[in-house]
Amino acid sequence: VGDAGKGAVLFYLLTYAVANLGAFGVVASIERLERPIGEVKDFAGLATDRPLLAALMTTFLLSLGGIPPFGGFVAKWYVFTAAIQAGYTWLAVVGVLTSVVAVYFYLRIVVMMYMTPADSLPVPTSGSPPARAALVASAAIALYLGILPAEVLGWASASIRSLF
Repeated sequence: VGDAGKGAVLFYLLTYAVANLGAFGVVASIERLERPIGEVKDFAGLATDRPLLAALMTTFLLSLGGIPPFGGFVAKWYVFTAAIQAGYTWLAVVGVLTSVVAVYFYLRIVVMMYMTPADSLPVPTSGSPPARAALVASAAIALYLGILPAEVLGWASASIRSLF
C-alpha cells in the first residue's frame, strides 16, 4: 500500500474519530437530560423531543455508515480504492459488505428517532450551550470532510510521507 493508501487510512481515522465523538456526545447530552440510553428503543421519539440532537445524531450515523455527502463515504471510498489498487480486492469486498451491515444498524436508530413515538414525555430542560456548539461543530466537520476532502487528504498524505 503506497502513500495514498496510508493517507487514506489516516483520513479514515480522522473522519471516524469526529463521527464517533459526535455520536457519543449526543448520547451523553441525552443522558444529561435525564433520559438514559441503554438500548436502541431508548432513541424513540428523539426527533420530536429534541430535533437538534436527532439531526446531529443522524449526521454522525450517516457518516459512520459511509453515506454521501458525509466524510465517512469519502473515507471508505479512498480506503477501499487503495486496497483494490494494492491487490487486496477481497479486503475491499469484505469492507463493503461489513459497511452494508453497519448501515442497517445505524438506520435502525434513525428510524427509531424519527418514526417511533417516545414512551414518556420529554424532560423540560435545555442542554448545555457549549456541548451543543461542540456537537454542531463536529457535524459540520463530518459534512466538510465529505464535501471538500481534498485539502485534508493532502495533509494526511503529506503527514504519512514525512513519517516514512
